[in-house]
Amino acid sequence: MNFALSDDQVAIRSAVAEICKKFDDEYWTHKDKVGGFPMDFYGAMAKEGWLGIAMPEEYGGAGLGISEACLMMETVSGSGAGLSGASAIHMNVFGLHPVVTHANAEQKARWLPPIINGEQQACFGVTEPNTGLNTLKLKTMAVRQGDRYIVNGQKVWISTAQVAHKIMLLARTTPIEDVKSPTHGLSLFYTDLNRSKIEVREIEKMGRKAVDSNQLFIDGLEIPVEDRIGEEGRGFEYILHGLNPERLLLAAEATGLGKAALRRAATYANERIVFDRPIGKNQGIQHPLAERWIDLEAGTLLYQKGAWLYDNGMSCGAEANAAKFFCAEAGYRACETAVLTHGGMGYAKEYHVERYFRESMLPRIAPISPQLILSFIAEKVLGLPKSY
Repeated sequence: MNFALSDDQVAIRSAVAEICKKFDDEYWTHKDKVGGFPMDFYGAMAKEGWLGIAMPEEYGGAGLGISEACLMMETVSGSGAGLSGASAIHMNVFGLHPVVTHANAEQKARWLPPIINGEQQACFGVTEPNTGLNTLKLKTMAVRQGDRYIVNGQKVWISTAQVAHKIMLLARTTPIEDVKSPTHGLSLFYTDLNRSKIEVREIEKMGRKAVDSNQLFIDGLEIPVEDRIGEEGRGFEYILHGLNPERLLLAAEATGLGKAALRRAATYANERIVFDRPIGKNQGIQHPLAERWIDLEAGTLLYQKGAWLYDNGMSCGAEANAAKFFCAEAGYRACETAVLTHGGMGYAKEYHVERYFRESMLPRIAPISPQLILSFIAEKVLGLPKSY
């Protein structure tokens, strides 16, 4: 086995880190305070071609794998941008995967270049307020009328909908009582986010103020048939292909955030003098930080393995879910320890670790709960009975 990054991967990390230097902790703290999508950061990443890192070369992408995309996302988050920076570009990396794998040539040529070039932004409309993670029970309906669908329903926790031009929308085209299996009858669309038919309400939340989260109220949205991806009724099958990459990317982002927190904590522990000695000389400070380093290193290896399996066409469901679970917890513990290492100053915004800590909750919650991951591992890996 070779655990070393390739020369190209080292170059990717270096180039992305160089962009991130222009958007330091002070930049992200200001964004955390006033809000507003980080268009300048988004534009800088687009200008250098990073938004299409895992997109096909024929449409302007780099044609690289999820391994390289994970490395990029860890670098962004680990720069201090955290989940604010990572979430600003996350959708570009994984969100249009169903387009890459299931759209026709005309659709790819129409949809992919504007996303890769940063000319358009997209949001992902799946989760609903009354179904949560039970995706098969989605209630948003798309009724076909001639050459278009009429959509009515609600979506919730839709990131970047305040600024998005497009929406990847999963809706039921056949009532659930009329299908043989609940996995059938859901269709996937990629279409204009028509604000005259979609009301977007921002949700005030604990962290990541720079990247909006929203509830959508859809009333009579018309979607042309040519904006449907693949066959009608197979949308759930299509989105499944993007779930493992999303989990791996989030694992990398959580790991990067934890490493940023650990770096600040170690610096503070070396500089903070109490009782005529740096607090980092005390094992009560040293040992928790050392444990966090071990956690983050283990998490890195776990998500890298999952990404390697995915890029090589192998099954990676267990590894991707395990990486998301483990890295989210490791990142959270590292951020918590960083706050505690700073003592009272850890509660102060000027030291940045309280922002990291608030953002570290997100990978633990979304896009799938830790409880469902454990249930998945228990059933699919350990052979235990399905519990839900």
